[in-house]
Amino acid sequence: MFRHAIVVLTLLSGIAAVHAESPFVVPDHAAYRQQILHWRAERLQRLQAPDGWLSLIGLEWLQQGTNRIGTAADNDIVLKAGPAHLGTLTLAKDGTLHIVLAPGSGATIDGKAVAAASLLDDLHVPAGAAPTTVRFGHANFYVIDRDGRKALRVKDSEAATRRDFAGIDYFPIDPAWRIVADWVPFAPPHKLQIGSAIGAIDTVEVPGKAVFQRDGHTCELLPYQEEPGGGLFFVIADRTSGKETYGASRFFYAPLPQGGVQHPGKVELDFNQAYNPPCAFTAFATCPLPPPENRLNLRVTAGELTYRGGHD
Repeated sequence: MFRHAIVVLTLLSGIAAVHAESPFVVPDHAAYRQQILHWRAERLQRLQAPDGWLSLIGLEWLQQGTNRIGTAADNDIVLKAGPAHLGTLTLAKDGTLHIVLAPGSGATIDGKAVAAASLLDDLHVPAGAAPTTVRFGHANFYVIDRDGRKALRVKDSEAATRRDFAGIDYFPIDPAWRIVADWVPFAPPHKLQIGSAIGAIDTVEVPGKAVFQRDGHTCELLPYQEEPGGGLFFVIADRTSGKETYGASRFFYAPLPQGGVQHPGKVELDFNQAYNPPCAFTAFATCPLPPPENRLNLRVTAGELTYRGGHD
């Protein structure tokens, strides 16, 4: 769900410099501000892309057996865009998926004009590959797997949420919220259950914890890695949640600690890069929720504010 964001880490890894006593040096404030502004521009570009989160128009759960798909009311799954009868998608007992397109639908499968094909969902594709995409006009869908349930994630480049995007508001950039925390590795990694906005529960491996002091509090945050060797992904809430910031959670990434996650060290937490989950912009996302350990008893006055164009 969040793999695209890992790319941002490479853009921002230059913020930290090596020092004799400490692996991190606070950058020049003007240069740091430019780094954050650049990060924000990249974030907006991804969000507003034709296939970005703002283009979501549906999350349609599949039933075992044959599912008729299209915009006509006599379909099992009624889409908001596309031909009246797109085709039939069969979900077998073993979880495999096969689609047969209706004649004249004009749809393509992974860019090919074929009549039928097997589909791979987002959890069963090779590493680095994308799920099979069915495209029809300016809309498309692919299959996601959440806690053993499969659904169509439907996108439309002409979605109202994308067309009417209201922009993002932020707290002022504050270098004091770029925190160098202690990294305490777990050997072996801890298992942690993460809930989601759709009620699913995922079990993730937590390689360690980030520990820091702020406003008289000792704070500990538990991250996980979305991909082996990837950056640390944090799902947090704090005392601004539901007030100035989105109520469910905010996300941010951190580069791996120097020496790797298996060794004690330091990790850079930049709360100026705390951003709203897709659920802040659309009702059709399946965002993870913060575990109790990541609900901070302080106000994190950095990063993105509540989206003013938020859905009900």
